[in-house]
Amino acid sequence: MPGLSELFRRYRREEKVEERKTEEAKSNLGKTFLKAMPIRDLSDLDTIKNEVRSGNILILRITPLANKSIEDVKKAVNELCEFVESLGGDIARLGEERVVVCPPNVKIWREKPQVTSEPISTAA
Repeated sequence: MPGLSELFRRYRREEKVEERKTEEAKSNLGKTFLKAMPIRDLSDLDTIKNEVRSGNILILRITPLANKSIEDVKKAVNELCEFVESLGGDIARLGEERVVVCPPNVKIWREKPQVTSEPISTAA
């Protein structure tokens, strides 16, 4: 019966795909991913928070939300700052359009301005 053998072959293929997905999910446990995503709406914050809780680093493009409402951008950034601070993570601006959000095990390096002890010359 060719129909029955094809059914079993298809079932085995589907089973192997499921096994591969499970193995891939297991191998990703404990790994940190760098993900880029846009913020289009305030409802996207829930997804962002879940990603950071999972240990992922996010580069967020805020332009789509800024095109709709600057007030929503302010709300979103303030909410993310409070959230990240409560987790012990880190957040920083990357230029005008992007924000990077890091989980607790990742810190953003910030270059401190050099302070010189030499007197600054002024025009007389």
